[in-house]
Amino acid sequence: MGEAPQRRFTGSFTRQEGLPEAAVAAAEAVLRSGRLHRYNAAPGTPGETAALEAEFAAATGRRYCLAVASGGQALQIALRAAGVAAGAPVLTNAWTLAPVPGAIAGVGAMPVLVDSDDDLRIDMDDLTAKARASGARHLLLSHMRGHICDMDRLTALAADMDLTVIEDCAHTMGAAWGAVPSGGHGRAACYSTQTYKHINSGEGGLLTSDDADLMARATILSGSYMLYARHGAGPPEEAFADIRLDTPNLSARMDELRAAVLRPQLAALADNVARWNARHDAVAAELEAVQGLVLPRRPANERKAASSIQFRLPGRDAAGCRAMLAASAARGVELKWFGAAEPHGYTSAHRSWRYAPAQELPRTDALLATLFDMRLPLTFSLEDCRLIGALIGEAAAETAP
Repeated sequence: MGEAPQRRFTGSFTRQEGLPEAAVAAAEAVLRSGRLHRYNAAPGTPGETAALEAEFAAATGRRYCLAVASGGQALQIALRAAGVAAGAPVLTNAWTLAPVPGAIAGVGAMPVLVDSDDDLRIDMDDLTAKARASGARHLLLSHMRGHICDMDRLTALAADMDLTVIEDCAHTMGAAWGAVPSGGHGRAACYSTQTYKHINSGEGGLLTSDDADLMARATILSGSYMLYARHGAGPPEEAFADIRLDTPNLSARMDELRAAVLRPQLAALADNVARWNARHDAVAAELEAVQGLVLPRRPANERKAASSIQFRLPGRDAAGCRAMLAASAARGVELKWFGAAEPHGYTSAHRSWRYAPAQELPRTDALLATLFDMRLPLTFSLEDCRLIGALIGEAAAETAP
């Protein structure tokens, strides 16, 4: 056994900032009213959920927005509303979190996994090959951990391959590709408001689009009954003429309490994204000096919303990666590793997704084998982040092969 590390971080990687006072006051007002259901707003008022939809549509530059119970529900509803049929192949990233292929399996479709490149973005050449081989007509594009691929190239490729793109923006709320907010390139986009995302309601999801028919189907699917006119950024009445009778109700609505606590956070999103990016950059500046450690390159056209950081340690075997986890943990730094044989917490790899057909992905497997991931909650100060980066460097040096 080696000596205990001289320095140690004592903060929590799971403690988020408390909600702003405006959110607490808004929640209290909803609770005192007893009007928690989104369609039970006080007469003459739009209600919190409808107001959130209008504000989020404006913030993302999309015509329509629908608030639902979770990011995963947003993904499933978007797939159904886009016409994905049972048994159909749907392309998606091989490196993502389980709810993404889970949403595809959840609508009865078949996930077709696409390799990621060394910079953690979808591999365009593999995407092209698998779109041709599978005949898939839909791509559920995951901006996993906030890494946005070349959306100009992706959009052109999708048009050439006749692919409908649905963007999973769970990790890119507040980010952009050039002047276009993340989620503005596909036919639809899905966002999460789960606790570890950029705005926090515990659970929750938002779905955006400029497509009136898709959003009318999504609205009925979410459980609007015939109250679809009470949405803050919904399609016009005529879009529902047949859809309202042909589409099942899946009861996946967001409630007024969650919408109430999200609205003040949405107003502060740009400031908080800047704070996250400063924390990311403080850690990254320390990691850039670590021998043998590789950070993903970020394209110039990407405006990030980096609430986490990733790095690779190429050349290490599984034992070496486990040693890195242990050495970091001894210093109080909680890393996640995507190369483990079994899923752990929120982290898993395609081999454990048995609801998808087994697929050979040697490039992704090699990438994940040495890939580490770390949250950056806003409860960390910049000084904390510099210390964390230095401690990761110490752990990497201690465990170097």
